[in-house]
Parts: sequence; C-alpha cells; structure tokens
Amino acid sequence: MLVRLLYVSRAVEKDSAKVIESILEASRSHNMGNGITGVLCYGGGVFLQAIEGGRGAVNVLYNHIVADPRHTDVELLHYEEISERRFGGWTMGQVNLSKLNTSIVLKYSERPEFDPYAVSGRVSLALLEELMATASIIGRA
Repeated sequence: MLVRLLYVSRAVEKDSAKVIESILEASRSHNMGNGITGVLCYGGGVFLQAIEGGRGAVNVLYNHIVADPRHTDVELLHYEEISERRFGGWTMGQVNLSKLNTSIVLKYSERPEFDPYAVSGRVSLALLEELMATASIIGRA
C-alpha cells in the first residue's frame, strides 16, 4: 500500500546549506533501495518534505526524521493512502522556499513568505504540486 506523508521541521544548525546537502545525500542513497520518492523544500531554516512509498518504509523513515538531531519542531502536516505517486520521478527533489516566485507564494499564503507552520497540509501539498508542474523542483532521480 502506497502512502504520502508531508511534514515540516526547523533546522537545528544555522548553516542550512551543509545540513541540506547531508539530508539530500542520505535521502538519495537510502530512498532508492527502499522505494521512497519525494521532494524536500527548504528556506529560512524551515524544511517541508513530502515522502511517498510503502506504508512501512515511509513510517520508519518519518520516525527516523523525528529522532534526527538535524531537525527540531517536527510536525506531521498530512498523511494519506494514495493510489499513485505524485513525486515518483525524484528519489529526493529539492526546492529553495526562499527563492519562490512571490505570485506563486501569495496564491497559497497570506504573506509573501511561505510558512508551512501557518497553513494546512493540503495547502502545502498544493504548493508542491504547483512547483512540480512549473518545473521548480530540481534534482530529479
């Protein structure tokens, strides 16, 4: 059974570029063998990540993320059973939230800076889908 999980967290370390690289490197090496796909968004010290795959594998990965010392304030935003993947082309794609087009952000947010803590999980997922449709996600495969 396939599921999709969406969470938000804050980076513990201020040098988020180094943290992002280590997360992406670990994700890309781990996810392929475990049938996990998804996208990682970051910006302003905040991570927004969608993870898709088998229920057991996604649940194990999320529990690992919650315990990961690189993250704090981890919140589950959305969890659902799915019939197909939306981010199947990425072992872990990436988006810099701080570089998003303001008009896209304002479509989903009250302010020009996107804050996943301040919107619903469905809104965050809709933003990710738009980013995918507009080719804003990088790091395919």
